[in-house]
Amino acid sequence: MRSFAPCCLLAGLAVMAAAPAAAQAVPTDPDALIAASASPESGLALARAQMGGRDLLGALGTLERVLAAHPEAVPPRLLYTSLLCRLDDREGAEVELRGLDGYAIADSDWAEVANACGAIARPAPPKGKRR
Repeated sequence: MRSFAPCCLLAGLAVMAAAPAAAQAVPTDPDALIAASASPESGLALARAQMGGRDLLGALGTLERVLAAHPEAVPPRLLYTSLLCRLDDREGAEVELRGLDGYAIADSDWAEVANACGAIARPAPPKGKRR
């Protein structure tokens, strides 16, 4: 199993950022946010709900919590990378992608990164496997 260096650029701000009133079914209580981001799947769902409510910093914080507990989780890391690009932190996005060399990346997950980041190098696939 590989480990990743934490890249928690805006965690403090993200936890404190209030979700917009338009966001529905997104918890605002810190304990509820932490509980909702306990697994990669539930954390992804929460981050997408936050993004739907235009709370990009909140989504970033949610994904940071997921990645702290599950550093091997590829889809949350890719969504995190796309958020970094949307928040104009391309350098941070490139750092995250370098840590994914050797991991299988679904084309649909990569499409989201490419959409947010534009032309950016895709991590190398696992050895002996094609994308």
